[in-house]
Amino acid sequence: MNNDYQTIDRAYPSTEVKNKVLKNTYTFLAITLAFSALAAFVAMQVNAPRVPFLLHIVVFFALLFGIEKTKNSGAGVALTFLFTGYMGFNLGPILNMYLSIPNGSELITSAFSMTAIAFLSLSAFAVTTKKDFSFLSSFIMVGTVVILVGVLAAWIFELPSLALALSVGIVLLSCALILWQTGEIVNGGETNYISATVTLYVSIYNLFLSLLQILGVMSSDD
Repeated sequence: MNNDYQTIDRAYPSTEVKNKVLKNTYTFLAITLAFSALAAFVAMQVNAPRVPFLLHIVVFFALLFGIEKTKNSGAGVALTFLFTGYMGFNLGPILNMYLSIPNGSELITSAFSMTAIAFLSLSAFAVTTKKDFSFLSSFIMVGTVVILVGVLAAWIFELPSLALALSVGIVLLSCALILWQTGEIVNGGETNYISATVTLYVSIYNLFLSLLQILGVMSSDD
């Protein structure tokens, strides 16, 4: 990964440019995922509490906004590490909660495996076929708004059934985001690897958490 935060602005990026963005994105994604995992491990070891929901939402969007504004500079890299570290640290208490139940470790392993398989499969499909997934943009935009409203409603009214439905919706939305973002890179629609990394990171993070929740509900029904 180099320090070309933003590639040359071209109407039709060359294959070399697109491959460079793809390489930088996946390299940076691997590094930030490892950093996030380390932060989660630290949180688990110190038994850190979860960040309150409203505070988490504020920090989440504030960091995303900061990254978007600084994505063409080294500050964007620093904020991305801060963001992924924060997300990982907030994941630690959730993992501890699942580990406290009898089959928690199996649920975490299953959710992790399913997430890895889904991400690798979707990414490989987008890279090898080079299909244009821009048609998913409307679904992603509407889906994001619906899920945000649903998450707030589930939190305010404490509706477990809605929370489960949201998890299913987030799985579908995350898969769509992975296809769309990878397709944008492959076809030259995305030339900034910081933006691409953050989108893929959030998709993977949400996919893992949603699968974990779905598996937890299915397991408890047994």
